[in-house]
Amino acid sequence: MKARFQADASLRAAIVSGVRRREPSIDFLSARVLADKTPDPIVLALAAADDRILVSHDVHTMPGHFADFVRSAGSSPGLFLIPQRLPVVESIEQIVLIWSVSEAEEWRNTLVWLPL
Repeated sequence: MKARFQADASLRAAIVSGVRRREPSIDFLSARVLADKTPDPIVLALAAADDRILVSHDVHTMPGHFADFVRSAGSSPGLFLIPQRLPVVESIEQIVLIWSVSEAEEWRNTLVWLPL
């Protein structure tokens, strides 16, 4: 099964819209489906409940929350972290490439720093 993605509130909206334009069949929800200021552990739980890889720019606090979540929940679809300095176009290309050459299960319980 192909990966499905969930943006958190820190992720640039241009990345989500760019991925959707580049490859319309990618299932990528924007952060608008989450309430503002939703705590990281809850964002991780919501993404996991919907079997979506969380995509975030929050490179400072999200790694620790992800490790705690996997330890306590036992499983997560995964977390992709994109540093703010990575250009939007490169971020889009990385996500589209990952989606096109892999399956969702390959990213389970994995924290991935982009670019690969």
